[in-house]
Amino acid sequence: MVCPAMGQPVVVTTKPSAAAGVVRFETNRVLTGMGHERYDLGKPIIGTRPPDELARRLFAHGGVQSVHVYSNIVTVTLARGGKADGIAEIIGDLYTYYREGVTPALP
Repeated sequence: MVCPAMGQPVVVTTKPSAAAGVVRFETNRVLTGMGHERYDLGKPIIGTRPPDELARRLFAHGGVQSVHVYSNIVTVTLARGGKADGIAEIIGDLYTYYREGVTPALP
């Protein structure tokens, strides 16, 4: 999937996982450098870096129990009954600044 809106296009590929309820996504953008970031549902997300914002968006989407981000890999553990529908699009939109119906800010 390619998200061509204004900002950096992010290509997201969904990869299978051997574990039930776990979905892996690979991107063409590094999100964390060499650090691992883990986020669990119900725990506060303090930072403002891209992986922090991505975790917020994924939890807001619903059906997500935890998120692990390492470099360009996003691993999502689904909550009971959760579905992966729409998650690739959320990841792909991470660097999209201007969406349809939003007026760009003037300097």
